Amino acid sequence: MLSKIHGFRLESLISSAVNEVLPSPHRKLLASKSVDKPTRFWDDTNKCTESDIQINQGPGAPLPSGIPTYTVEIANACLSGCDISHIHIRCGWFSSAHTIDPLIFMRVRFNDCLLNGGGTLKHGTSISFQYANSYSYPLSVFSMRCSF
Repeated sequence: MLSKIHGFRLESLISSAVNEVLPSPHRKLLASKSVDKPTRFWDDTNKCTESDIQINQGPGAPLPSGIPTYTVEIANACLSGCDISHIHIRCGWFSSAHTIDPLIFMRVRFNDCLLNGGGTLKHGTSISFQYANSYSYPLSVFSMRCSF
């Protein structure tokens, strides 16, 4: 026999409480996208973040020896119009079968490559280069400095 509390059945109260706490197969949790970078606050003195550096790379024509090539473009997409310098890129043991101008892109140590010789990448500009290797390297921003 079900007991009643203030006109409600105890069973429905317990069922309701459990459904609010435990996931059910009919409810879908919305997972937020993983975010590595902090949210931008416009009143912050540092008005740019690492996400303002856009890195794109894709396959190019292979070398005559058959080694695959990859074209990389790194752009300053800062919305607040900032210039960015001292851009360091996570790059693993980056190497290339053909020479890349070290003033454009140079591995300093494991997982640390320097872009543009540490110089400024102006707002709205980009730098591109091509490297040759058996596989592509995942590239992402490691650190940088903003200037206004």
